[in-house]
Amino acid sequence: MISIKEVTKKYADHLALDRMCIDIPERCIYGLLGPNGAGKTTLIRILNQITAPDSGEVRINGEVLCQKHIAHIGYLPEERGLYKQMKVGEQAIYLAQLKGVDKNAAQQRLKWWFDKFEIGNWWDKKVEELSKGMQQKVQFITTVIHEPEILIFDEPFSGFDPINANLLKESILELRDKGTTIMLSTHNMASVEELCDSITLINNGKSILQGKVTDIKRQHDTQRREIVLRTNDKASVLALADTYINIKAEETEIENEMKLTFENNSANDIIRRLLDLGELVSFKEVLPSMNDIFIQEVKSKN
Repeated sequence: MISIKEVTKKYADHLALDRMCIDIPERCIYGLLGPNGAGKTTLIRILNQITAPDSGEVRINGEVLCQKHIAHIGYLPEERGLYKQMKVGEQAIYLAQLKGVDKNAAQQRLKWWFDKFEIGNWWDKKVEELSKGMQQKVQFITTVIHEPEILIFDEPFSGFDPINANLLKESILELRDKGTTIMLSTHNMASVEELCDSITLINNGKSILQGKVTDIKRQHDTQRREIVLRTNDKASVLALADTYINIKAEETEIENEMKLTFENNSANDIIRRLLDLGELVSFKEVLPSMNDIFIQEVKSKN
């Protein structure tokens, strides 16, 4: 769907993007990650034709990015912008019409979205009367209202409470499942793990990590494993743990349960010995979080 090849952008003495290459398949949620100043915003501005690369090219469905593609892209910037004095419904229809949706179709689509986001009662209110979260719901709706092939969300969960953040996540997944290609730029690594199929991590204008989220977590596997044991003999479990190197045993919040973390190559021996001390509740891999991977990769490249 989106092919970014050798894209370079320089501002004065600052190299914002250095031969950036990314291929984003259709019908996926693609994470664009990186620390502040990494080059994410520059790349998003290029995709939205707000600025142009100094060299390299961007293709949409095999065609070189050009003016006509703007109609096929929806962009929700990190900095929100609605007209404070306009009524919510009036403004939403106006923005939908700017994106080529006729008034009748806009009203029908907006009613569906307003009901879904539980803001139907705010249709005749002025934007300035809405909370920040309510305003963000309106802006999200106006971003997707023309049903574009590509959606670019920059920090879409900023300011949302957990319930509304979850509603937004469900909506993003539904849009992906209906065929939309989505680029998600965020510092919220928990959202990356929940939503993104693949990611590119940018640092100092360069791509330093790319791939499917599941593959990246597997590649960074530290071979840590976790056992939860139900036991009436916690002292013996602690004593057993002391006989190993790099094993940690601790009580959980549940009565008569203990959690042990250790290296995978000790698993079989530990499990055999623990079964004499209690009942095995669970055994699982402890893969690193995307947050841990983000920090590790960025630090290693600085």
